[in-house]
Amino acid sequence: MTNPPPFALGLDFGTTNTVAAVARGGVAELVALTGPDGEPEPVFRSALCFWQDDDTRGGIAAEGGPWAIAEYLADPGSSRFLQSFKSVAANASFEHASVFERRYRFEELGRLFLDKMAARAGGLLDGGAARVIVGRPVTYAGHRPDEALARERYGAMMAGLGAEIHYVYEPIGAAFSYAARITEPATILVADFGGGTSDFSVVHIAKPGAARRCIPLGSAGVGIAGDRFDYRLMDQLVLPLLGKGGGYRSFDKVLEIPGGWYADFGDWSRLALMRNRRTLAELETLRRAAIDPAAIGRMIAVIEGEQGYALYDAVSAAKRALSTGEDARFAFEGGGLSIEAGVTRAQFEAWIAPDVARIEAAVDRALESAGIGAAAIDRVFLTGGTSLTPRLRRLFAERFGEERLASGGELTSVAHGLALIGEQNDVAAWAA
Repeated sequence: MTNPPPFALGLDFGTTNTVAAVARGGVAELVALTGPDGEPEPVFRSALCFWQDDDTRGGIAAEGGPWAIAEYLADPGSSRFLQSFKSVAANASFEHASVFERRYRFEELGRLFLDKMAARAGGLLDGGAARVIVGRPVTYAGHRPDEALARERYGAMMAGLGAEIHYVYEPIGAAFSYAARITEPATILVADFGGGTSDFSVVHIAKPGAARRCIPLGSAGVGIAGDRFDYRLMDQLVLPLLGKGGGYRSFDKVLEIPGGWYADFGDWSRLALMRNRRTLAELETLRRAAIDPAAIGRMIAVIEGEQGYALYDAVSAAKRALSTGEDARFAFEGGGLSIEAGVTRAQFEAWIAPDVARIEAAVDRALESAGIGAAAIDRVFLTGGTSLTPRLRRLFAERFGEERLASGGELTSVAHGLALIGEQNDVAAWAA
């Protein structure tokens, strides 16, 4: 039996979803990943679920992707569900996640996640790639992100995937994928909207057959995307019922409850980590001193009941509905908290207006770094799941014209393009 020819692997490790593609002979194909229903899917949810199991080494079993969701749904109260953990890659204050009695560093979470993904990938993620091209955001998520730390953590996480590992800006990968769809030269702006970051690259695409098909001209990014939009819905519809804006008694004074509790609760990467003895003890102390102790009690119940995924699912459902309609119904019930409220697209767009303004400023920086104006852009390629948000599409239509907008492969274009880059002779020229 002969060994298959070497291939290049493109890996888009995303905040919400992860996708892999392999390229051989100039053709890239998405890696099919087996789901719990036995059907192959190219998208693997960036999530982990842990549960205690005496028959497993160390006493803790784990699953990743859609399998993690299935395990969580089978027994929410006895499991720990982590999602959006990519968001802390560049966060120096994040040292570990406490899961039951074990502590996991970021690179351990990442390696475990990739191992679970590899188990569903038919051997394509087992280290046989000649080159691995890993997507990275232009700007990492978080306050004052530490890029060097993120690279160090990524390196430890990706070790063993292939002979060579290169890092490329995610929108550059999407640009290379888009280039495979066109035959005429063009200068394009790629806008890649994920869960944690919004990234932009200006790329000139030459005719097929050119010595170098794609030439990056400039890039910029901002650590704001779909998860921030989720937070805006949480901030308006959920957090007030958990005591945000309320007060607590401290000796003879009434003070406002610190906002840090709600910043953590509204962040998908941190919500599950609040389920630890120290945090719950501090919240219980706060509950006893609160003007509205029942509100803090509801927060505790959601955390203890491991309701983070269910809450995420309810927020995501409302957000998706607002992408296709002018209004939506937000409904959530769990952990002693019951919410049903109407929300309009106009309200949602007002809530995310500060975030859209920062996104638009990042677009300006990308054009400035490329040394061109909006008139020089022939096409705007919108990709990433959050690109389906109507307000974002309208932003680009207003600036560049609806006729110049293109989309497609919202969840898969980055990985597809990264794999194609892996077959280029000058792959180092693409490295970020």
